[in-house]
Amino acid sequence: PDGCFATERFTLSPILYNTKMVQPADAPKSFADLLDPKWTGKLVKAHPGYSGTIMTVTFELQRELGWDYLKKLGQQHVLQVQSAADPPKKVAQGERPIAADGGEYVPLQMIAQGAPLAFVYPTEGTPSIPGGAGVMIDAPHPNAARLFDLYLFSKDGQTLLVKLARLRSFHPDAPTPEGAKPLSEIKVMKADPGAQEKMAEEIKQKYAEYF
Repeated sequence: PDGCFATERFTLSPILYNTKMVQPADAPKSFADLLDPKWTGKLVKAHPGYSGTIMTVTFELQRELGWDYLKKLGQQHVLQVQSAADPPKKVAQGERPIAADGGEYVPLQMIAQGAPLAFVYPTEGTPSIPGGAGVMIDAPHPNAARLFDLYLFSKDGQTLLVKLARLRSFHPDAPTPEGAKPLSEIKVMKADPGAQEKMAEEIKQKYAEYF
C-alpha cells in the first residue's frame, strides 16, 4: 500500500583490512580479535549518530556481543568517522589498516577499481543492514512511482542493483555481487527494525560515552 515500505535490498558489515598493510593470516578473524592490543590505534569505524547503516550495525553488535564489548572497543583509540562509506576509504588510503564496520557494497565497488581491500566475515556473525523502497503517501506521480517500485522488486531491477551497486538481493534469481562471498557461507546477524527503533537514543548515548 502507498506509504508502506518493503525490504528491497540489503548489505552486510564485515571487518575490512588493507592487503598491503596486513597479511591474510594476521588479519582479525572475529570482532573479539579487534580488542587485541596489537590493533590499538589501528582501527577506524563509523558513527551510529550519523549513519543509519551504522546504527543498525551497533544495535546488532550490542544485542549479540553486549555493551561491554563496545566499551572495550572504544578503548582501542579508534579513528572515528561519520558515514558508513568512510571506513573503507580510510583503509584503502592507508590511514588505518583495519575497519571495524561499514557497508560491504562500497568496498566491493572499490575493490573492482583496484583498491587493496579484503573482507573478514567475523566468526560471531556479520551484521546485516536491510534497505527499503515504497511509494510515498501523496506522491506527485503515484502511478509512475508504483511502476518504478514494481521494477525495483523484479528480477531485472534486483539484478541491476547487484551489478551496478554491489548490493545484495533477497530475490532468489538475483546473483551474488561480484567479489562477495555467497550468503550461504556467512553467519549473519539479523536486523530487527522495531527493537532497534526503541533503542536508538540509548545507542547514541552509550556510544558517545564509550567512544
